[in-house]
Amino acid sequence: MPKISLTEIETLTKAALERHGAEPWIAAEVARAVRKAESVGNKICGLYYLESYCMQLRSGRVKGDVEPVVTRPKPGTVMVDAKFGFAQSAFARALPEAIAAARENGVASLAVGHAHTCTSLGYFTEQIAAEGFVALGMTNASPIVAPPGGKTRVIGTNPIAFSVPDGKGGIAMQFDQSTTTVALGKITMAKAAGESIPKGWAVDADGNPTTDPEAALGGSLVSMGGYKGWGFGLMAEMLAAGMTGGVVSRDVKPLKAPEGPPHDLGQYYLIMDPGTSGDFQDRLARVAAGVAMDEGARMPGQTKRHMDPVDLEDHVWAQLQELAGA
Repeated sequence: MPKISLTEIETLTKAALERHGAEPWIAAEVARAVRKAESVGNKICGLYYLESYCMQLRSGRVKGDVEPVVTRPKPGTVMVDAKFGFAQSAFARALPEAIAAARENGVASLAVGHAHTCTSLGYFTEQIAAEGFVALGMTNASPIVAPPGGKTRVIGTNPIAFSVPDGKGGIAMQFDQSTTTVALGKITMAKAAGESIPKGWAVDADGNPTTDPEAALGGSLVSMGGYKGWGFGLMAEMLAAGMTGGVVSRDVKPLKAPEGPPHDLGQYYLIMDPGTSGDFQDRLARVAAGVAMDEGARMPGQTKRHMDPVDLEDHVWAQLQELAGA
């Protein structure tokens, strides 16, 4: 298993995307997100998606040459039309305007509409927190979750991410999680590896618990905490689709399919100025101190470490080189 530097991963990823039709600045934004995912071991949001990005650029399922359109219809409302392009590039174009709106109003929303899958939501909320603002983000995905007690898939894994600045230019806490017990990618990776999955992750097409990833993919993932997680999933669904003009999960086609209609997904972010009350950093410190009282306890995201170089499986490294034409 080779050890590859993050710089080489980012460089080859950008080359691969350009080779398959992405404009250089767009390829650079997506490659930067892939680099970040690989640096923290988030394989599902890193090179795992690169082949599908390239195939979908070729087929036109994702547009690699569009300029996102940023508007501010109300003082605290920023919207960006991704034009069926990548979420990463659309977010990059809209972030300065969204931060300006939050600074002026104390709170602002950023709606990214008509975009490709964003993969890791925390990648985006972290950028907002790095600007000194509290960020809450959510998105929806292809349907894989049935209501508790039901069988019909209605929503996706519909992740939620939350990032908090530490007041010193860093991140005090961050979580990025699906509203299901586990992310869909872990099921597909288990199937590819010929492995079983833990009981409680999914049910089969008849609604029965299963440890077979193939049966799980033909059935439904389980919402975390049952009805409680289901409620959060629906909240993400309504905000990600309703506030951005994106499609509902039931209308999202398989995300990695090389051909088909654009994803047309939405990502929705709330951006809050922690300086509004004058007490935020004090309360953050008090909460963090309480968490630290127990050995081994931590604030979310505190133990995340960046790796460079990273271990890549042989076939992943070979595929990256092939896609980049290296």
